[in-house]
Amino acid sequence: MKLASCIKTNVLKDRDHGQRPSHCSKITCMTANKKPDRRTQRTRGQLNRALVDLIKEKRFDAITVQNVIDRAGVGRSTFYSHFRDKEDVFEQQWEQFIERLAGEIKWSEAGTASFVPVRSMFQHLQDAQSFYRGLVRSGKIDPILKSGTEYLGREIEVALKRRVVKPWIPIPILSNYLASELFALLKWWLDAGMPYPPETMDEIFHRLINPSFKSALRIGETKPHLFDA
Repeated sequence: MKLASCIKTNVLKDRDHGQRPSHCSKITCMTANKKPDRRTQRTRGQLNRALVDLIKEKRFDAITVQNVIDRAGVGRSTFYSHFRDKEDVFEQQWEQFIERLAGEIKWSEAGTASFVPVRSMFQHLQDAQSFYRGLVRSGKIDPILKSGTEYLGREIEVALKRRVVKPWIPIPILSNYLASELFALLKWWLDAGMPYPPETMDEIFHRLINPSFKSALRIGETKPHLFDA
């Protein structure tokens, strides 16, 4: 998912620690037509893991770029050749997670079966509880759920425009509905202390969402309006 929109962020402006203030935090992924080489992938992976580990240990606003550099074992110039600041590292990781999630949606089963990978998404968060607690401690949960809804909604909209013919509901509304419902259920589950296993949440989500999607996509009519692409 290559988003061109500019996201407002609260970047820690700490010149003494190498933070670079930014007017916006535009998500900058690697060029779509150029596959990153192994060295680039390895370096970015080191920086991503370093930030994740630091978030487990202390509040996000207490983490500096120098902390990330030291933990990853790379040079300052190397860091800035890949990212603008710590917010950029965090946002790119989150965007890539949402991109993978969107890519796993089984559109041919929309409205009839489990087509959104709810189980794997919830399982991932359940397995990363120390990281999740770090995000809560850092006040990052609400912002990332909001941005996740926006990112996923845009990905779904693109996918539906390629696949759906004359839906009853405008595609932008349908896309926002699906993304919003997913993240609303996720927030409830997290706030409630994860009371049900991921597979149960997957079943619940699709029991709630499939009737609406079946109607909106006109599934069951003589002429199909949804196809794989």
